[in-house]
Amino acid sequence: MTAMLPPILDTTLGVSDLDRACHFYDAIFAVLGVARNPNDIDEGWASWGPDFGDSVSFSICRPFNGEPPTAGNGTMITLRASSADAVRAFHAAALANGGTDEGAPGTRERYSPDFFVAYARDPDGNKLACVFHTYQPE
Repeated sequence: MTAMLPPILDTTLGVSDLDRACHFYDAIFAVLGVARNPNDIDEGWASWGPDFGDSVSFSICRPFNGEPPTAGNGTMITLRASSADAVRAFHAAALANGGTDEGAPGTRERYSPDFFVAYARDPDGNKLACVFHTYQPE
């Protein structure tokens, strides 16, 4: 029997302006308690979370083919938060740092009442969700 690898997920999004994107992602990940990885692969990349391949990580770079980045229709990255306040802070940080609103923080009828979520797009149009799965209204 072979050993099972731990669950890992590495997500990479293409960006058009790395400095602008780093400013945006530094802000939203800071409110979620995730630091930028000091061991980025090389210049031209930035990542947040553990070292690449060690656990869940999120990276940005210019597209390898040199073409402009595009946001896929129906494509969305979901980030987990530790509280509803963290979801609110994510949304505020996104809007304050060049992002656009795709849905204010709150619950949604189509989901369960304990699913607290906010949606935003980064400066390149990539859609992000931030969710707290065990919300209890006060």
